[in-house]
Parts: sequence; structure tokens; C-alpha cells
Amino acid sequence: MADREVLLKVDHLEQYFKMGKGYLKAVDDVSFEIYKGEVFGLVGESGCGKTTTGRSIIRLYDITGGSVYFEGQRICAGTRAYKQAIKDARSKYRDISAKINAAQKSEIEQNSSDAENIKSKYAAEKDAAKREYLETLRTQRHNISSANYDHKNCNKVFSKAQMKKVEEKYAPLFEKASLNEKDELEKEYKKELKLARKDRIMNKMQMIFQDPIASLNPRMTVREIIAEGLIIRGIKDKKYIDEMVYKVLDLVGLVPEHAGRYPHEFSGGQRQRIGIARAVILQPELIIADEPISALDVSIQAQVINLLNELRDKLGLTIMFIAHDLSVVKYFSDRIAVMYFGKIVELATSDELFAHPMHPYTKSLLSAIPLPDPHFEKNRKRITYNPIADHDYSVEKPTMREVYPGHFVYCSDSECEKYLKEYEEKKAAAVKAEDVEDKASEADENEVTAAVEEKKPVRKARSKNSSAKKKSDK
Repeated sequence: MADREVLLKVDHLEQYFKMGKGYLKAVDDVSFEIYKGEVFGLVGESGCGKTTTGRSIIRLYDITGGSVYFEGQRICAGTRAYKQAIKDARSKYRDISAKINAAQKSEIEQNSSDAENIKSKYAAEKDAAKREYLETLRTQRHNISSANYDHKNCNKVFSKAQMKKVEEKYAPLFEKASLNEKDELEKEYKKELKLARKDRIMNKMQMIFQDPIASLNPRMTVREIIAEGLIIRGIKDKKYIDEMVYKVLDLVGLVPEHAGRYPHEFSGGQRQRIGIARAVILQPELIIADEPISALDVSIQAQVINLLNELRDKLGLTIMFIAHDLSVVKYFSDRIAVMYFGKIVELATSDELFAHPMHPYTKSLLSAIPLPDPHFEKNRKRITYNPIADHDYSVEKPTMREVYPGHFVYCSDSECEKYLKEYEEKKAAAVKAEDVEDKASEADENEVTAAVEEKKPVRKARSKNSSAKKKSDK
């Protein structure tokens, strides 16, 4: 994992919504990385913050705190943590000042003759505390300024970088080109430079929404819906736009005749394909698929999942897949993060998570997966998750820890040791069971071989007797 290229990095993401005098912590201190070319699954119950996480990453919401990096560039930045650090530093400075003043007053009352020396001694302590406070204030204000700049100007920074790439691309071509070729190169250069100037980093990220009919404008034709991104980007060549629209329609399993129709003329699965086409036409590197199959029939769900798999292979897409259906997520995802009440409680590869779940909530989710086996379903036991009973965080505070290489769990120190012990015991039991199976299969093979060897001479004797009988008959 360390050698793979990180496409998206989410660092301590917070998304709070104002509710009266307090805040609703929809997403609270979430961190993860998505590697290039992988499918990253995000699962959890309704209302746990999955969709809000996706919408915050793609800048549909202004995040409260934390940072989001895409290809190394910060595209989202919140300031809550920095402001909180300033408040904490101010409160700490006031407490220290009050204690120093109280100690100074007490000491002067006891030894009034040496008041000047006492005041100078405590003045040095006050100055040290003030310097520390001012340094914290300066650092955090700089962080706030930097966060605000990155959040507001990420598109400008990206477009400048794209323009620089275009200039570097055409500089050697202009040097080698003849006078006649330079005119054509100049036209191409200006065209690409104009597109680079209007390019935005969010063009590299697109979203497939949960409800296909709600995400499509009923007053626009399919052609207008799909082509809107190209037009916003600054492309005006109608022939090129039509070609791209028809190409993308064919890619998602629709035909060019569908381009002139309106969204209400399609089925749910076809509307979702239109949404996928709209996301794919800008050739993004990351697609956030927000429960793209939850509103569809089971047969249509399989079609959409297969379509996303094909597009992933053809276009080299990276997908963040948000869903409820754990069996689908297991089939489609490389790594899975489990979310509960705005926090990621477990993160591991798909096979590892299903084989060795550690967090009680993950075990509860997996126990709820129905299987098409009536005997198993009759005896299946649901595991209920009660955070008050399952955890005691009064002394030890939980954090996200790597319990086993590549397997992260939100837990305390004692829970981490417990999970690791259970994991190793389970692994040892699995290895032991495999050894027993291997020995049993080896014993079966030996028995079969021995039985075959015993039958061989009998067959030879029978063949001699039969040949002798034939001769006597003759």
C-alpha cells in the first residue's frame, strides 16, 4: 500500500451543521486515503454521514474542519480546529495569568519588604506565558489564512498549473517548427491555453447521485444534460460536443437516439446510466458514487455495477462507492471503511474485513447480511451493537489505530490489545483447521491409492482366467 499512488487524502474531516445553540456533528474527525485505480467502499447505516462525507469532498458543502487533498493539492480546508486552538490558548493564558497574580499577591503579603524582587520574578513568568500565547496565536492565524486561501483559490492554482503544462508542451515544438507549421501550432496552442485557463480541479472529480430523477433537470434533453460540463469548461465546437455525447451514451449502453429525449421518458436504470454518462464525459480521475443502485431493482442493480466495473477497466477510474448492501460492496470494492455516527470505526481490505471483523459494530452489520439459505437463516443469530455496553471510554480515549498491517480500528489501548489477541487466536485456529483438512485429504488420497493398488492384481487374474476360458472354448 505504501508504494501505491495516493489520489485522494482526507485528513481529519469535520462537517458540522448548526442546530439551535449547538451543532450536529454529521462527520466528525474522519481520515482515510484512496489510492489511484481502486474502488473504496464506504458503508454504514442510514444517517451515519456517508453521503455528507462524499458531498463535502466534492465541495458541495464548505467543510467545518480538516483538509482534503487531491493529487497533493489541498482542495478543501476548514478552520474550526485552528479557531479552537486559539480559544484554548487564550483560556490557558488567562488561567496561568490568574495563578501567577494570586501567587504573587500571596507572597507579597507574607514578605512585603521584598515586593520589588517578587514582582520582577513573577513578571518573567508572565512574559514567558505571554510569548507562548502570542506564538500560538500567530501560528494558528497563519493556518487559518492559508486554509481560507487554499479553499477559495484551489481552482486558480490548478488552472495556472495546467497553463504551465501547455506552455512547456509547446515550447520545444515552436523551436523545431517551420514558418508554415508555426501558424497551425499557434492556433492549437491558443486553443489549449484557453481550455487550460478555464479548467477546474473539480472537473477531475465527479459524482453519481443516489436518486437519478432528482439529479436530472426535467427541462433539459439528455444531450443538454450530458454536454453541460463540456460547455461550462469552455468547449464551443458543437460537432465535437455531439461526438462526445454519442460516444459516452454508447459507452453506458444507450443509443444516440436517446439524446433528444427528456429524463421522464426513461426507466430508473436508464436515468442512472444518463447520470453516469454525465459524470464520465469530462474524463474524471475520481468518481464518487453515492448509493447509485439503492433506488433500482435487483436485476438493474447488477447491470449498473457491471457497467461501473467496465468503465473502471476502460477509463482507469478511481471510485469511492457509498452503499448499504454489504454483499455488493464486498464484490465491487478493494477496501472498505465502516462508518458509524459520523466516524469511521473500521477500515480494511474487502476480504480481510469480512474474514476478520474486529469492531463490534462491524460484526453487527455483517450479522445482518441475509443469505439465500433457509436452514442458515433459520438459525442465524443477529449481533446487536450497544456502544454504552461494548465500550468504556471514561479513562482511555479511542483513536484510529492500525491493529494489524492494513487493518485500522477505532479503539482504545486496551481494546487494541484485545482485538489483536482475538485476531491472532482466530488466525491460529484457521491455520490449524487447514492443517487438519490437508491431513484428512492426504489420508483419503492414500486410502484411494491403496484400494486401487489392491484391485490391480485381481483384474490381472481375471484377465488371465478369461483368456484361458476363451482358448478352451475354441
